[in-house]
Amino acid sequence: MYSRGVTKFFLLALLALPLVAAAGTVQKRNPDQIGDRKVASGPNFYSIERELKLGKQLAEELRKQAKLVDDPIVNEYINRIGQNLARNSDVTFPVNFTLIDSDEIGAFTLPGGFIYVNTATLMLSDNEAEIASVIAHELGHTAARHATRQATQEQMLNISSIPLSVFGGLGGLLARQIGAPLAFFHFSRAFETEADLLGIQYLWKTGYDPEASVNMFERVEATERSRPGSVAQLFRTHPMTAERIAKTQRDIGQILPNRSEYVLNTSEYEDIRIRLTGLLEAQKAKDAAAAPRPTLRRSSETEIPKFD
Repeated sequence: MYSRGVTKFFLLALLALPLVAAAGTVQKRNPDQIGDRKVASGPNFYSIERELKLGKQLAEELRKQAKLVDDPIVNEYINRIGQNLARNSDVTFPVNFTLIDSDEIGAFTLPGGFIYVNTATLMLSDNEAEIASVIAHELGHTAARHATRQATQEQMLNISSIPLSVFGGLGGLLARQIGAPLAFFHFSRAFETEADLLGIQYLWKTGYDPEASVNMFERVEATERSRPGSVAQLFRTHPMTAERIAKTQRDIGQILPNRSEYVLNTSEYEDIRIRLTGLLEAQKAKDAAAAPRPTLRRSSETEIPKFD
């Protein structure tokens, strides 16, 4: 037996999501209000405190499994770019930035402001503004709290079809679903579009050329086309289509005021690229040396055939 009242509540809440999103669209398209607007409106089962705690737990698990770059100079550079962008964003809690040693092009965001960028993404970029555009996009996800909002939407869809007898254990149900954090990684197309919109604004307010975002999109698209599989699966979930690139280009022209000059590149970016290249090559050589080698079995003298 199903609870019609409970089911109706969740279905109405789901139907209201587009209206809630529309209500905040005007503010989200006004870069003059960055920092003074609410971009995370919508149903969310997670308080900020709970989201931060969850993010720390997931980040700790990731730290055990992923190969993180531990060079202090490279990490300080990435963190400085990220914190500068965060100061010019709508994020309301501390944010962390980490480089992952990976040959796959990609970046992703965990709940609570834990942002990760693959080294292949940094190496693919051509200037500081382009790598900043990747971080700015992920900050868009963080500011809008997409991870926990998406998890909430998926839980609401599941809950709306659960028999009444199960609702007594609702707390346990949500806890079990948290244990499978796919909802925290795969964002809907609407959330990806929103992160694109917020990202170019954060890029612009920080002083970077917002066109770098389009350039980076095109670079990722061209790389995946020429080398299939080079882009991480999470990045391929919502590909850099011509439509997505064109929309970002339109948004730049329509909502961002013109500036006389922008930051495109710095000498420090070039130094970090050279340093990271050396670190990655050294790590690959170390991994190759440590890889197990085939063992050849020596034949005993009695096994050696003798010829007269």
